[in-house]
Amino acid sequence: MYDPSEVGKKGAVFGLPYTTEEADLILLPVHLDVTVSYGCGTSKAPDIILNESSQLDLSLVSIAHPWQLKVAMDKRIISKSQNEIQRGRAFNVIKALESGKKADQEQIQYINEFSEKAKTTIYEHSKSIIESGKHIAVIGGDHSSPLGLMEALAEKYAFGILQLDAHMDLRKAYEGFTYSHASIMRNAMEIEQVQSLTQVGIRDYCEEEENYIQKAAKPIHVFYDETLKEAQFHGKSWSNQVDEIIETLPENVYVSFDVDGLEPSLCPNTGTPVPGGLQFNESCYLLEQVVKSGRKIIGFDVCETGSATWDANVSSRILFRLSALQGVSLGLLRFA
Repeated sequence: MYDPSEVGKKGAVFGLPYTTEEADLILLPVHLDVTVSYGCGTSKAPDIILNESSQLDLSLVSIAHPWQLKVAMDKRIISKSQNEIQRGRAFNVIKALESGKKADQEQIQYINEFSEKAKTTIYEHSKSIIESGKHIAVIGGDHSSPLGLMEALAEKYAFGILQLDAHMDLRKAYEGFTYSHASIMRNAMEIEQVQSLTQVGIRDYCEEEENYIQKAAKPIHVFYDETLKEAQFHGKSWSNQVDEIIETLPENVYVSFDVDGLEPSLCPNTGTPVPGGLQFNESCYLLEQVVKSGRKIIGFDVCETGSATWDANVSSRILFRLSALQGVSLGLLRFA
């Protein structure tokens, strides 16, 4: 019998004793940060999260016995050496562009081919897990990491995306990289079964992205951080704002949680930190209300965690909360 009050098992996600064969939910680590355009190190996050997560206590105020959801982390599927080789190529491309020079198109082609193969690997691995009757989430890595998972889920569900993020990630092939972390939502919106996109916490974006939103064939709802905070300064409650956010979501919801959506002191080593953002409990309240509204979380990712223990500590708690909330939405757990 598993005792959740005992010391967590080191080397097991959340200290839980389950194997991937036993698990209801499998967390897929994606050690990928090839296209990052500012700070590096997010490819190390899955391993640091795994190490840090075992020290979590496993009770939550709002969810009964969350540790009863069987969660395990899968094996590495992206080669460390290949990620580093392609990251080096991308660094040279970005350095040239930032110096006002032309980028080496051959290097960009190598990077795009690698990124395509990585996406296919994630898709195939995700599909096999889904077909086995289990549920899956991605731990990044940079924010390009979950596209293959979204494509696999689209073969079973039509869904909307709830994105918590400082950035829109709607650029087309940013810096020449088709699968850039800054292009993840542009690519996701091209998936036929993705019905809509709701972005929360946005505070760093460009004109190209604004123009894309205005012309998009599918609904894109943007809740800018500045606008949310201004309304709060004038007395509007976060509860009322969350109700408005949830109204934009369909029945099936995919949650994409870029930790730079949070206030930077929570994850200061993320790849592209931006002042402002959500507090930890604000994001938890939003996610909980999504489930309480009767919507189903069909998949999720947590990306852009920095390569530091504090960042991994925070991300571990987001992962645990999201795992439990998905468990509630699928009938595997219940609210307290």
